[in-house]
Amino acid sequence: MPLFLFSLLLHAYLGVRLIPALAAWPVVQMLLGLSLLASMVLMPMGLTARRIKSPVLADRVAWTGMVFMGLFSSLFVLTLLRELALLGGWLWLLAQPTAFSWPVLSAGSAAAVALLGLLMTFFGFFNARRTAAVVRVDVPIAGLPAALHGFAIAQISDIHVGPTIKRGYLQAIVDVVNQLQVDMVAVTGDLVDGTVADLAPHVAPLAGLSSVHGTYFVTGNHEYYSGVHAWILELNRLGVRVLMNEHVVLPHGLVLAGVADWSAGHFDSTHRSDPHAALAGAPAATTVKLLLAHQPRSAVEAEKAGFDLQLSGHTHGGQFWPWGFFVRFQQPFTAGLNRLENLWIYTSRGTGYWGPPKRFGAPSEITHLRLVPAQ
Repeated sequence: MPLFLFSLLLHAYLGVRLIPALAAWPVVQMLLGLSLLASMVLMPMGLTARRIKSPVLADRVAWTGMVFMGLFSSLFVLTLLRELALLGGWLWLLAQPTAFSWPVLSAGSAAAVALLGLLMTFFGFFNARRTAAVVRVDVPIAGLPAALHGFAIAQISDIHVGPTIKRGYLQAIVDVVNQLQVDMVAVTGDLVDGTVADLAPHVAPLAGLSSVHGTYFVTGNHEYYSGVHAWILELNRLGVRVLMNEHVVLPHGLVLAGVADWSAGHFDSTHRSDPHAALAGAPAATTVKLLLAHQPRSAVEAEKAGFDLQLSGHTHGGQFWPWGFFVRFQQPFTAGLNRLENLWIYTSRGTGYWGPPKRFGAPSEITHLRLVPAQ
């Protein structure tokens, strides 16, 4: 009930600020009113759909609720920007009363909010539901042995198999990764939003991932919302090696380590994320040290531990405008290849999406990384 009341207040604000201004376009006015009414009801239902006993009905409610959440988000942000524009227009009219027509500005800006919100949701839906494109990145490593020149890694992250992402979506990702013919595959967390009992058949395509040295996984925060211990067992059963603050040694002195999610210790004290522990006992002849860590903010300790490269996700690159501008207040990096002292860190924008099936300004990616010698 508090969720519905909160939704009511937010949608009422949009209705009061937009609908009266559209009186000149009654059809648009009616459609926007109906959309806000549907969104007010379905958005909180989408967030609580797991309580519905019928899996099919729960997924359908989640689908519609999440689509409307994406629409609401854009309408809300655009409405706030409209308020600033109206304030600026009002101040302008105080100085020059005949500069323009206030009713025209009010009606035109309200129509622009409705149209832009709809277009952003439509194109965002298309971008979210398509199979992620391959992004190719070369990472220069000082002193890279000749045997590791061109060592290729496919990184997938933040797929969020759950109410709106199922087996077919994941299978398409696996097919693209396999075409890359890489040396190893890294899955950097937030694979699922749901339990093994509900989602095991939809995660099964991971068993088909193909590479020279195998597939490795580290937990994200959403694994801890979804029954992490059961998922670790299931992934190992599928042939995916879960690295929990530990490492493996690959040929030519490459040490691959993985840490539990940065917040894991709040859920299970034995899972406390520790890059130093992940590297403990690594051979002295190590040539390259690579860390898989779901959240970019693990980079500070990873750099202290002596890693050369960290692969992360979590941020989704903001997923859709304008949220990418706010990621920096929680994470040191939003997307792409960055440098922290002696550590390279690559932050994936994610291969799926969370919540609204919407990506606008932050496309999903399957990352093809190559280790190359530093010039």
